Amino acid sequence: MRNFMKLFKRLLVAPAAIGLIAPISASASEVNLNEIANYSDVESIEYSNSFNDDSNINPLLAGGEGLVDSHSHDGGFSETTSAAFTATMAIGAETDDDAGDDTDDVVTAGYSFQIDLETSFTGEDLLAVSIDAGNANTTGIAQFDANSNGDGLDVDGLSYTFGLGNSTTVMFGDNMDASSLFTSACVYGGPGMTLSDCGVPNAGVGNGGAMAGIEYDFGTGFTAAFGYAGNEATLMTEEGDDAWGLNVAYTGDNYGLSATYGLNESDNAARVIDGYEDTYIGLQAYYTPEGNLPSVSVGYETGEDGSLLGVNDSLTSYFIGLTWDEVGPGSAGIAFGTKTPTVEDTDDQHMYEAYYSYPINDGMTITPLVYVQEVSADGVDDTTGIMVQTTFAF
Repeated sequence: MRNFMKLFKRLLVAPAAIGLIAPISASASEVNLNEIANYSDVESIEYSNSFNDDSNINPLLAGGEGLVDSHSHDGGFSETTSAAFTATMAIGAETDDDAGDDTDDVVTAGYSFQIDLETSFTGEDLLAVSIDAGNANTTGIAQFDANSNGDGLDVDGLSYTFGLGNSTTVMFGDNMDASSLFTSACVYGGPGMTLSDCGVPNAGVGNGGAMAGIEYDFGTGFTAAFGYAGNEATLMTEEGDDAWGLNVAYTGDNYGLSATYGLNESDNAARVIDGYEDTYIGLQAYYTPEGNLPSVSVGYETGEDGSLLGVNDSLTSYFIGLTWDEVGPGSAGIAFGTKTPTVEDTDDQHMYEAYYSYPINDGMTITPLVYVQEVSADGVDDTTGIMVQTTFAF
């Protein structure tokens, strides 16, 4: 505890650094086809997104029914293209107070940068590209869900989304998760990476390869979705590691429920057995009461790890988070859950976190985060972390 207090004082005497601190990753904007369709109702659009002379940009065809004439943009954005930029800087440290260990409370810093580009060609579709860079995987700030792929800009996701009729949405993409169209019934907004999945870390299948998904909106609050993702070179083959999932959800005026089933294949020789399947079922719910009471989000997941050959192969995760939308000038939240899925017949390892996020102005937000992660190993202290991130959105 003595080391942690020294560390805490060290952070407090550096207020100037807080302005250069950092929220880490920013995910691509959510798809909103209704908003895209509004392009067709706009008669004239200011070229605020153009880097060059407005006169070189061709207008959207009348009514938004045809394709945008894009032969002569001369480097500028088309009228239906938008760009969002996010820069994040972070500073923080972890400590476990192990005797004689003076390296676990070193203060570290890092950054994250992201560009999200979106454009529509028909007024009813969306092409989205996410480009990012960052070095935010350093111990001490790694809990922030940030970009950590290095200083070079990389394409972090590419997707094309369009509607079929009034109720069906289809998405194709690369470097995307199979769950990209799934609805997660969780409104907890904490910046920590471990608890950001709201108790369902595996059922919302990842993979991060080539993906295809479809969602159907029943128009009564119910939605159903299916998603698939696989390695680009071995899609839907025995040699490939495919992932797919199903999701159903209901969203009411101030509450929501969702259920998700996910399956991940693997042929990774580094695990216990090749050619196994992991299967998971995740349940989530949230409730947002009126007044100053906090919103409540809960999640629970159970599944089987196919690599464990039926011996202690069951895994469980759970989570509860409270969010106050208005606390002074900002918002706050606290959460509790499993740090990692609990293997059958073993002890749970928990994580506790608290954060406060407040805007300095329209484009700058500062978010401190404090957390404790339990460690099950004998003689090893729990890990305590304190960090601050500053996000610049422009």
